[in-house]
Amino acid sequence: MDKSEIGRDRLGAAGDDFYAALMTAHEGLSFEESARLNAKLVLLLANQVGDLDVIRAALRAARGD
Repeated sequence: MDKSEIGRDRLGAAGDDFYAALMTAHEGLSFEESARLNAKLVLLLANQVGDLDVIRAALRAARGD
C-alpha cells in the first residue's frame, strides 16, 4: 500500500457494513472493554498492513498532522 493512498475510500458501499460490524462488536462493552477492543483491532490491522511507513502515515493522518 502506498502512503499516498492513506485516507482514500477503499471500502466504498461496504464502509457502512464495516461501521455496523464495528458498532455491533462494541455493544454491551464497558468503556475500558471498548478501548481494549479498539487497541486489539488497531494491532491486528497494523499487522495485516505490514508496512511500518504506511502505518506511521496512517497514525499521522488519524491525528490530523
